[in-house]
Amino acid sequence: MLVSLGQVRQILGMRFSRFMVVVGCVLAFAKAAAQQALHEKTFRDWDKNKDGKLFKSELPQQVKRNFERVDADKSGFISLKEHVDFLTRNSNARNQNAKDWSGFKVIRDIRYAGTDHERQSLNFALPLKRKSNKPLPVIAYIHGGAWRAGNKNGGLNRLHEFLKSGEFAGVTIGYRLSQHAKWPAQIHDCKAAIRWIKANAKKYNLNGSRIAVHGTSAGGHLVAMLGTSAGVAKLDGLLGPYTEQSTTVRCVIDCFGPTNFLRMNDFEGRIDHDAVDSPESQLIGEAIQENKKLTLAANPISYVNKGDAPFLIIHGTKDMSVPYSQSVMLHKALNAACVPSVFLSVKGGGHGGSGGVLVERFRTFLDHYLLNKEGVVSDESIPVEKISRR
Repeated sequence: MLVSLGQVRQILGMRFSRFMVVVGCVLAFAKAAAQQALHEKTFRDWDKNKDGKLFKSELPQQVKRNFERVDADKSGFISLKEHVDFLTRNSNARNQNAKDWSGFKVIRDIRYAGTDHERQSLNFALPLKRKSNKPLPVIAYIHGGAWRAGNKNGGLNRLHEFLKSGEFAGVTIGYRLSQHAKWPAQIHDCKAAIRWIKANAKKYNLNGSRIAVHGTSAGGHLVAMLGTSAGVAKLDGLLGPYTEQSTTVRCVIDCFGPTNFLRMNDFEGRIDHDAVDSPESQLIGEAIQENKKLTLAANPISYVNKGDAPFLIIHGTKDMSVPYSQSVMLHKALNAACVPSVFLSVKGGGHGGSGGVLVERFRTFLDHYLLNKEGVVSDESIPVEKISRR
């Protein structure tokens, strides 16, 4: 039977289409398998006594509030299946609200420290269409999770609102959690990531002297530390291949981060921060009040001086996880040292939330310090109703 050239092309096209469908299915399966493996690893990390069950006492403080939702059969503990099912549902829900990254070059899992530890990696988003050919300033996001949970993977979505203008590049930084390594490993990781950005600035046409760092909760603590401790040898560390680079940043957006661990129990909250199993004690490696010297060395407020980066601080007045007073103390210390600091109080706000009117304040702050645009953000109290959770 004779077949025309057009028929041959049609047959090949159909086969190629089928091939691409198969490839797509394989990639989707691989992604799902990798996601499940990550969820199973988190389960094993939290399962302290290795009995295959997660009791509420074993969970990071920030995760305990979801215990009843995850314990589907109400057995009093979370099974591996319940854990994976819950996180998979949440991941699928987040994927449905995923941002459009078609206008960006996105590179994931860059090992910034020259190691094979999966946590010592960053994701990077570079806009394909820029407003100018000048090197782009960078916004780097650091996730929260009580230094015991969370990961970098959702960070770029938090920055999308700012990156879509084509005026910034975005980075989201992973770091070792407290079950992997104790303080100061976490800040060593973050500073190694900052050095990576600076060392690779020319390659990606970035402005290494214009890096803003933005973090929430434990991430707020780490970005505050980046803002106040540049040049402190013990905190800069020697991690990664680019130790000749400085760890200075241009400005800091600190959302409800701890700043003075030893004072956290002075105020009302739902966490006993002095307990040996508190997030802060787990980070330090022992009860914080039992090793005040090491604890003081982990406080961003301990390093405040006149040369620090400008701060924008956000905190809810009814935060029961990280007391509102933590940001009040940092703001006062920065002002006393003549460091530019703006404090936005969310009246009635709890632990979380960074949408609504705050995004406008963030943009004005970033435009001013990264793009030299006119604009002023002033201290103010914002009703929680104007803040939509993200």
